[in-house]
Amino acid sequence: MKHVIALDVGGTGMKAALVGADGALLHRARRPTGRERGPDAVVAGILDFAAELRAHGIDRHGEPASAAGVAVPGIVDEAEGVAVHAVNLGWRDVPLRALLAERLGGVPVALGHDVRTGGLAEGRIGAGRGADRFLFVPLGTGIAGAIGIDGRVEAGAHGFAGEIGHIVVRPGGAPCPCGQRGCLERFASAAAVSEAWAAACGDPDADAADCAKAVESGDARARQVWQEAVDALADGLVTALTLLDPRVLIIGGGLAEAGETLFAPLRGAVRRRVTFQKLPSLVPAALGDTAGCLGAGLLAWDLIDGTTDRTDATDPTDSTDPTAPSEVTT
Repeated sequence: MKHVIALDVGGTGMKAALVGADGALLHRARRPTGRERGPDAVVAGILDFAAELRAHGIDRHGEPASAAGVAVPGIVDEAEGVAVHAVNLGWRDVPLRALLAERLGGVPVALGHDVRTGGLAEGRIGAGRGADRFLFVPLGTGIAGAIGIDGRVEAGAHGFAGEIGHIVVRPGGAPCPCGQRGCLERFASAAAVSEAWAAACGDPDADAADCAKAVESGDARARQVWQEAVDALADGLVTALTLLDPRVLIIGGGLAEAGETLFAPLRGAVRRRVTFQKLPSLVPAALGDTAGCLGAGLLAWDLIDGTTDRTDATDPTDSTDPTAPSEVTT
């Protein structure tokens, strides 16, 4: 059975899959990234993991993977296949595409940025399916973005397109590691909400999920913290939609897990801020933490068939396929 390898490398864990031509997950696996062992060990672990996936494909499906796609964090030169820099993983200028191609017997390999790759999946087979223009914004430790145009995701001239988290929404506000003050992610990321709520409630272990629960229970302090984050997020999103005019605005990441506790006030805040702009559909992400891996699979298939639209694929989250479940945790 023809298939590809999909690999999503995170700061703490790696998610992988063998993906069939119809988008079905034929095999899934996870394991720690092992960043505590250093950048060289992380790269070696990625190569070993990919080789094991190739071997599994041969054993289970009678042939090696036809291509591979890998999503990594940090600064990525997708055209050259180089993982330029990742603070969490400690690497610089790793020719990951070439290393993987050599380890996998010379098959074509696509390298992508983790958020853009996740956005590709959300746009083609997730919450943005069928939309010609979308913006995917995951709210996690930071805030990033993926700009979707006609079935592809725009990387920009230098690979920095979509960095919505560094739009300044509160001039002179909290300092950001990027060097500016008042960046969106310093006010509306899950990490920022966690920090603000911990300070407001006096519990250093409190996080954004706790804040959301307190909002739902009617806590006035939590409502203030939450509204400040929603207002900052709305300011950033309206700036983005003014520039990009997306048809669908997809919000994902940890903060989006609050559901309508986030989306109801956010839709209202965005609506109040627009004037001439056309309001996009504002929807939650559909693929969760599988988006990066699924997007890596799409990148791999694109190398084989040259397509920019695989929206006819089956639902990749469907776990009823008996060949799908297989978890590797070692």
